[in-house]
Amino acid sequence: MTMAHVGAVVAAVTGVMAILLHSSIHKIEEGHLAVYYRGGALLTAPNGPGYHIMLPFITTFRSVQTTLQTDEIKNVPCGTSGGVMIYFDRIEVVNMLVPTAVVDIVRNYTADYDKTLIFNKIHHELNQFCSVHTLQEVYIELFGKYIIDENLKLALQKDLIAMAPGLTIQAVRVTKPKIPEAIRRNFELMEAEKTRLLITAQTQKVVEKEAETERKKAIIEAQKLAQVAEINFRQKVMEKETEKKISEIEDSAFLARERARADAEFYTAEKFAEANRLKLTPEYIELMKYQAIAANSKVYFGQDIPNMFVDNSGPQGRTQDEDDSGSLDLLDSLGKVKKHKRAQRSKSDSLD
Repeated sequence: MTMAHVGAVVAAVTGVMAILLHSSIHKIEEGHLAVYYRGGALLTAPNGPGYHIMLPFITTFRSVQTTLQTDEIKNVPCGTSGGVMIYFDRIEVVNMLVPTAVVDIVRNYTADYDKTLIFNKIHHELNQFCSVHTLQEVYIELFGKYIIDENLKLALQKDLIAMAPGLTIQAVRVTKPKIPEAIRRNFELMEAEKTRLLITAQTQKVVEKEAETERKKAIIEAQKLAQVAEINFRQKVMEKETEKKISEIEDSAFLARERARADAEFYTAEKFAEANRLKLTPEYIELMKYQAIAANSKVYFGQDIPNMFVDNSGPQGRTQDEDDSGSLDLLDSLGKVKKHKRAQRSKSDSLD
């Protein structure tokens, strides 16, 4: 055997070994488990993440995800109770498979278990749901309340508990279904009318709220005016009471002044009368008589006194002494009149 033949054999063996090594070494990503088939039989020992070696051409493997994953089911048909066919463009199912249940689920439903347990089940449950509801309920009423999503989630999980323990449904998200164009336009018109009705109702509420606000403002303003009027009334009452008290004080002061003045006048008159009584002595009267005579501008002497001073009514007339006595009495009376006038003037001056 020549060197060329030896080199070719070595190269061939090396190539075969490389192919065998490449076929036997495989890598498993984090969050996955590798299940193995040998001669079509499922082995019971899965492997976790990392590099692993298996028999080439005899053993095969499938990687199964054990973390949270989302399966998408697209263009799902659904017939309503009224016979209208609608289509859900996309349904997302969030699910997770626990590692300990991988071998049993793969054995029962293969490594593509989600097609049997989720995809096909979604079609079935959605058609069951639509068949007992109207288009109005599916497209408007129930869709807006997330009832379709919750109904699918509960239906899937109920079956999985019995059929595939270890596979759990976390959430189901359903997109708005597609409906025939003519029906869609009618729904749009209906929604437009509903929106207009809501706007009208909201406008009415705004108007009612504004009216209520105005009414409350009017009540508050009226209460404020009433309170101001009450305060003003109380202020006027207090002013009148104050004026009344001031008037009473002034009246009391005036009455006290008048009483004091009257008491003073009474005291003055009393003292004056007492003084006059003390003065009324014979000597003082004689003095006043002569002062009165002296104050007269005319004095008559002699026997021939004018008739105005002589009373000739008697049949015999009067004697000279009687005439003199009558003149003196007249003079005395005049003096008393003047004295009385001076007393009145002095009393008036003392009162002023």
